[in-house]
Amino acid sequence: MTNTHSQVLFLCTGNYYRSRFAEYLFNHHAPEYELPWRAFSRGLAIELLKDDAGPISPHTRHGLALREIPIEPVRAPIALTEHDLAAASHIIALKQTEHQPLLHSRFPNWVDRVEYWQVDDIEDVHPSEALPQIEAAVLALIRRLTDNSRS
Repeated sequence: MTNTHSQVLFLCTGNYYRSRFAEYLFNHHAPEYELPWRAFSRGLAIELLKDDAGPISPHTRHGLALREIPIEPVRAPIALTEHDLAAASHIIALKQTEHQPLLHSRFPNWVDRVEYWQVDDIEDVHPSEALPQIEAAVLALIRRLTDNSRS
């Protein structure tokens, strides 16, 4: 992450599925809009991931492969820190009812500085529905940030 870019931070519970998909999508599409932003992602409770989960969700891999978005090198999920929050120009949590309580208990001073989306986790919505939801929201965010940077 360089200082020449503003940064958007995507948050989910495990930094394994939704936030990672949003991060890769954002970083893939932002240059097309000449948007000087980069995305990174973190998890609010990565300790809840299964020990054998691997570095990234197979659904995220598949969704990115379908869109021909490369993901190498693949990294392991990363837990959110106060430094990450401070480094971000814009913070998005992928589901308000799931992530706002976690933020409230772990980073209470940041709860009101986060934009909350409404994308359900895999237990509630199949990736064939959730990933297009994330994609539409990420593209809308890019357009909004682009419009804001031009005004």
